[in-house]
Amino acid sequence: MCPAEDDKDEYTEESEATASHFDDLIDSLLLQGRNPSDASGLFFRDGKKRIDYILVYKKSSPLVEKRCTFEKNLRAQGLMLEKEPSLTNNDIMFVKIHTPWDTLCKYAEQMNIRMPFRQVLKRPRRLGFLFSILMTTSAYKVWLPRNPMKLDKEALPDLEETDCYTAPFSRARMHHFTINNRETFFSNSTRSRIVHHVLQRTKYEDGKLKMGINRLLGNNTYEAAFPPHEGGYKSRHPIKTHGAQNHRHLLYERWARWGIWYKYQPLDLIRRYFGEKIGLYFAWLGWYTGMLIPAALVGVFVFLYGLFTMDSSQVSKEICEATTITMCPMCEETCKPWRLSDSCVYAKVTHLFDNGGTVFFAIFMAIWATVFLEFWKRRRAELTYDWDLIDWEEEEEELRPQFEAKYSRVERVNPISGKPEPFQPLSDKLSRLMVSVSGIFFMISLVLTAVFAVVVFRLIAMEKFASFNWHFVKKNWQFATSGTGVCINFMIIMSLNVVYEKVAYLLTNLEHPRTESEWENSFALKMFLFQFVNLNSSTFYIAFFLGRFAGRPGKYNKLFNRWRLEECHPSGCLIDLCLQMGVIMFFKQIWNNFMELGYPLLQNWWSRRKMKKGGGTAGQNVENKSQLPQWDRDWNLQPMNAHGLVDEYLEMVLQFGFTTIFVAAFPLAPLLALLNNIIEIRLDAYKFVTQWRRPMPARATDIGIWHGILEGIGVLAVITNAFVIAITSDYIPRFVYAFKYGPCMDRAYRCLRGYMNSSLSVFDMSVLKNSSESEYCRYRDYRAPPWSKVPYEFTLQFWHVLAARLAFIIVFEHLVFGIKSFIAYLIPDMPKDLCDRMRREKYLMQEMMYEAELEHLQKERKKNGLRYHHEWP
Repeated sequence: MCPAEDDKDEYTEESEATASHFDDLIDSLLLQGRNPSDASGLFFRDGKKRIDYILVYKKSSPLVEKRCTFEKNLRAQGLMLEKEPSLTNNDIMFVKIHTPWDTLCKYAEQMNIRMPFRQVLKRPRRLGFLFSILMTTSAYKVWLPRNPMKLDKEALPDLEETDCYTAPFSRARMHHFTINNRETFFSNSTRSRIVHHVLQRTKYEDGKLKMGINRLLGNNTYEAAFPPHEGGYKSRHPIKTHGAQNHRHLLYERWARWGIWYKYQPLDLIRRYFGEKIGLYFAWLGWYTGMLIPAALVGVFVFLYGLFTMDSSQVSKEICEATTITMCPMCEETCKPWRLSDSCVYAKVTHLFDNGGTVFFAIFMAIWATVFLEFWKRRRAELTYDWDLIDWEEEEEELRPQFEAKYSRVERVNPISGKPEPFQPLSDKLSRLMVSVSGIFFMISLVLTAVFAVVVFRLIAMEKFASFNWHFVKKNWQFATSGTGVCINFMIIMSLNVVYEKVAYLLTNLEHPRTESEWENSFALKMFLFQFVNLNSSTFYIAFFLGRFAGRPGKYNKLFNRWRLEECHPSGCLIDLCLQMGVIMFFKQIWNNFMELGYPLLQNWWSRRKMKKGGGTAGQNVENKSQLPQWDRDWNLQPMNAHGLVDEYLEMVLQFGFTTIFVAAFPLAPLLALLNNIIEIRLDAYKFVTQWRRPMPARATDIGIWHGILEGIGVLAVITNAFVIAITSDYIPRFVYAFKYGPCMDRAYRCLRGYMNSSLSVFDMSVLKNSSESEYCRYRDYRAPPWSKVPYEFTLQFWHVLAARLAFIIVFEHLVFGIKSFIAYLIPDMPKDLCDRMRREKYLMQEMMYEAELEHLQKERKKNGLRYHHEWP
């Protein structure tokens, strides 16, 4: 215990904060008609002071002096503290924090928190027809008399409020603000933000550098710090008849339940309970999910087109009917020549993804990515206006406590505020940045090493499967090699992700970012670079390097002079790329969903199991979790990860990259992403509402660095899809053959008769056997036959195809980039009606401020006049 504690609200061994006192509190609350399960966890013992924050520490912790100094300084800052023991663990103590009215006003003014100035009617929203159709949160709006996707207005009664103009709070002009009730003027999330602000800047030692709750959590002085949930999320009574007990219960019923997966998200309620930062994440996730619907539909149509034309494909027909064409052996020791017709199924499956719709779908997805980002800017502008976040970042960006502590001895005047603040010297910043960049390159080289190991495995596996005794495996050696390679690659990806997170966290802290947003952006960029390279490096190898440097029979290129480099199948390498993307995307989404929900469920189940086995404070077993106060129930939940929403955004951004970068090879990627995101929205909602402690309600004006990363992915997607169509797929070779070498090139583009024979070269195997009898085999390339004047040299058709590929890349990129730029120009970032409303509101605010000040002066003058009249003899 802290020495010399004379606060009557503090917990001591002789105080009333025992199980008997808790039972008396429940009895008193029952007499008052309150719900004990809610009220006992939301107020101090007097039932009046609302709990704004919870600190948790162990009684056995040796760091008593730091904790006592910290709590003493918290009281000096104006906070009120009260302690309670845990009913589930005798070694746990809770510190409840309440912020009085005067303290709230003081810090609300310091933090420039905007508060209601004067109530007005709801601001009208005039949206364009196209934007009205696109504006959705979990699915597109269906214009029906009764929209099944829309939430019923009566289901969210708390959101039906009059709108207000707001202004930065000022104690000197408190009479300007609409204060009907001091208890509800500052919302629960605002009160929690104020307490968090104080906790971050309160010292716990006499030294100047020792401050902040984050450091106390890091050195185990406190076990946890979190705002409490507003009660339970379940009720014995239906919400339709008895209403919602609290906002958490309302969120569970109208957002987190799986049965309403097709409904809109209540973004205003999410923002009110979890803060604007989390609200923007779910708004963006819902917008992205809704925009995936047209992409998924077009992708399905392209896939169905390939399915319906699979049997009529001329290339597939020629491969299936090529019973007399002998292909060269896949290895040089134990492999034998094989028939081209043996790969009939492989050729048909390839046509599903490599057909005439591939080019159209690649162009469509590049334009789709631009439309998605441009309309998201408009949606974000609407949200930031409705949530009163305009110009918030410039007003409220704060220094990180760790930055203040590190560079407190070096100060300079802030050019914006004019106040002195800690400053990081340029030499120190550059040296730390160089170390961080070196760490990034080292980790990327580690990824490339892992990819190289997978390539070596594929070479060994290819040779083994091609000479396998089992005929089924030998016949389908391509699938066997690609399948085993991608499974091993997936395990390496998931293993390295664990290492990347720790390295990114270490390098980001080493840089000492100035603000929390800079720290998060730096950490997010590192995590994206690490995981993007880790996830896509093997995909880039298959797309652009597989089969490009294999050589030819008799002169194969070998790795370490031992293993032959891989060759593409006669029908192309696109099916290998498709298999790589499909397997990784499918299994990664399953793994992520398990780690997001299944793992917390298992942890919370284990906590409840230990709770039932252990004794309470009074030595009684706690059998029913609902009997616990709210702070005990929240303590037994899982904390939100230390990186905030980085992991949530990272998962979706990587999925966006997978959906757009190689979409030409896998048109079903948008469909898989859509199905995953429909689950992801409710899974995240369920996790936030039921499985996690309530996070600190932070504010944000946009999705941060992720928007720039999405734009970069959109540009990269155009380039990679151009190269995939031109190099990986067989679209260009078929195009050149149909117009230049086909038997009916003057009459029809689709005439591809004889294409397979034209794309296969001839090799004389007698050279390898040292035999006088010629025995020919075929291989995929454009080379002269052995009986020509220049055997095995590239033919004219090879150069025509190469020129056509380069021309296609140039034309495709310029065309798509031109369309993207034109669309971005046509769609303004902010709707015109929103700009007009903002100007109108600024004008009205100035008028109302003037009128309110004039009215206040008249009242003061009248009051002073009456006082003067009464005092006159």
